[in-house]
Amino acid sequence: MPDRRRFLASVGALAVGAALPASAALPAPLDAHRLGPGAPPPNGPRPDLTVDQLEAAEAVQGLSFTPEDRALMLDDVVERLESLEAIREAEPPNSVPPALTLDLSLSGDERPGPGLGAVVPRPDVRQRPADDRDLAFASIPELGALLRSGAVTSVELTELALRRLRAFDPTLQAVVSYLEDRALETARARDRELAAGVDRGPLHGIPYGAKDLLAARGAPTTWGAEPYRDQAIDEDAVVVRRLEAAGAVLVAKLTLGALAWGDVWFGGTTKNPWNPDQGASGSSAGPGAAVAAGLVPFAIGSETLGSIVSPSTRNGVTGLRPTFGRVPTDGAMALSWSMDKLGPMTRSAVDAALVFDAIRGPLTGEDAAFPFRPDTPLADLRVGTIVPDEGDDEGAEADRATVAVLRRLGVEPVRVALPDDLPVDALSLILEAEAAAAFDGLTRSRGTDRLVRQERNAWPNVFRHARHIPAVEYINANRIRTQLMRAMAGLMSRLDVLVTPSFGNAGLLITNLTGHPAVAIPNGLFPVEGFEDRRQPHSITFLGPLWGEHHALRLAHAVQEATDWHRQRPSVS
Repeated sequence: MPDRRRFLASVGALAVGAALPASAALPAPLDAHRLGPGAPPPNGPRPDLTVDQLEAAEAVQGLSFTPEDRALMLDDVVERLESLEAIREAEPPNSVPPALTLDLSLSGDERPGPGLGAVVPRPDVRQRPADDRDLAFASIPELGALLRSGAVTSVELTELALRRLRAFDPTLQAVVSYLEDRALETARARDRELAAGVDRGPLHGIPYGAKDLLAARGAPTTWGAEPYRDQAIDEDAVVVRRLEAAGAVLVAKLTLGALAWGDVWFGGTTKNPWNPDQGASGSSAGPGAAVAAGLVPFAIGSETLGSIVSPSTRNGVTGLRPTFGRVPTDGAMALSWSMDKLGPMTRSAVDAALVFDAIRGPLTGEDAAFPFRPDTPLADLRVGTIVPDEGDDEGAEADRATVAVLRRLGVEPVRVALPDDLPVDALSLILEAEAAAAFDGLTRSRGTDRLVRQERNAWPNVFRHARHIPAVEYINANRIRTQLMRAMAGLMSRLDVLVTPSFGNAGLLITNLTGHPAVAIPNGLFPVEGFEDRRQPHSITFLGPLWGEHHALRLAHAVQEATDWHRQRPSVS
């Protein structure tokens, strides 16, 4: 999860988006009880809060923090009063239900019916590259063609991945656990199957890594946090089981920032292979670094608020955050039940489409169609953009250059705007409250003291100050979230893809709240001062309608076919 305050501080003024339905009046007996916008609190002006008042609030809730805890959380509790006021002033009509489970039907969008999945032609590649580094950076379709031609075996690819992980991990610190025995046993079975004419699909025999919030037999599931360092969950997460069924070979559990925030875990800080003096960002730090450095062809990451988009940006890889709920999270650490999502991190949009196709769908029943075809006409896509026309920094120039690529491809994006008439910033307390609930026992037992990061913008402090979020505001925040979902549905009903800067506006927070899918791809490499061989990747994001991953991936693929940012290799590889 990116730094919440830095992210919110970067949100600029946005034009008004799709109009919302007119507010319904409260029933007559209740109408007199509504406070008008801007009305003062019924008990008069708010006094300044003190640590003594925090201690009294703890007593009411049956909690006990230390004086140091209270001093650390005081500024956050005071700061949140503005969010609470904003939520109260934006009280929705009585007819608006809370999105407590993020029911996507509340947006008004109709879930598409079932249908075919992705269809990606297999290239005619039959000769193994002379250099194993070239093999390590081959695409999933290329690796599939080599496997089926007999030029390589799954065992060879698995051994290559294990060697490279061990060789580069002292620098990158991207691996929590190796699953060598399991991986080689699986790879041998995949080779036997191909020899017998059994083909499980595009991922058959392909090695991969999983973020270590996913349970997998044969290794601890540590969640990147010292209190869970030896946690044994003797089962595979649903996503791991689906990838096994698709023929993929799990070789390692990869790092995440402790409890899915940042790139600092109990074993150190995961590094960016483009600039190893810099962290890999997070929380899917290990997947981002390992894919970027060519250690595994793909990895599974997770996002609650930026944890796929941010490390994909920092490490220069392609990240897909699917529609909320489209990939089951069973067997994954829960941080926010209404915001957690699992998705692939790869080197291209086509690779992401193939991995997503293998893991999508509910536990029971059929998934919506995923008609990804890399060669479908772009002219059929309705594309919007909020990329600014102004700004002279390198990132803004890279984003405008990507829009120019779209125009050369025959796409003319229309200028649109995100909704800006709701207190979106304040809704981040939904994540804080759910995360605090998910780890309440750890907080009350002082287990959070064992986490590496203990500063203000870290989980121990957030878990504690989130206990002071009133239940009424949490419910009303979710009701406002329903309004936001409907506003975004109105905007996306006119579009197939929305092109946006990955950061610097409210889009990341909005779409993580509304459940919309996103594809982040690299679109620039900037010099790193003092290092001739280092570069800093930059990304741009393609947003799709709910269940519209295929549209965003199609446009991302077209840009990648016209550019080569995703084919560049970092110095640590």
